[in-house]
Amino acid sequence: MAEAEAMYLRALEGYEKAWGPEHTLTLDTVNNLGNFYENQGKMAEAEAMYRRALEGYEKAWGPEHTSTLNTVNNLGVLYKDQGKMAEAEAMYRRALKGKEKAWGPEHTSTLDTIKARWPKRKPCIDGR
Repeated sequence: MAEAEAMYLRALEGYEKAWGPEHTLTLDTVNNLGNFYENQGKMAEAEAMYRRALEGYEKAWGPEHTSTLNTVNNLGVLYKDQGKMAEAEAMYRRALKGKEKAWGPEHTSTLDTIKARWPKRKPCIDGR
C-alpha cells in the first residue's frame, strides 16, 4: 500500500505543478486520495483530503455541483465510520438534497447516497 500512496502523491504533485492546487483535475486526485486513506483506515488524512477537495469544488463549481456533492457524500461516509453521526447526517442530507435537485430521486447517484445513509434498511411489505 505504501507504493500506491506514493503513486497518488506523485500524481497529486504533478497536477499541482501543471495546473495548480485548485484546478478541478487536481481536486479529483485529492478526493481520490481521500478515498485511498479512508480505505486504509487513515481517517484524519482522509478527512483532510475530503475537506480540501470540498473547499476547492465549492469555489470552482459551487455547492450544488455533482462533483461537490460526491465529496459531501464521501465526508458523510467517513463521519459515519467514525461514529460522528450528527456530522454524517448533515453531510448525507446535503448530498441527498442536492442530488435529488440535480438528477432527480430515481437517479443511481441519488440512490447511492440513500444506500450509504441507510445501508441496512429493509423495504416494508409494500416495497417502500
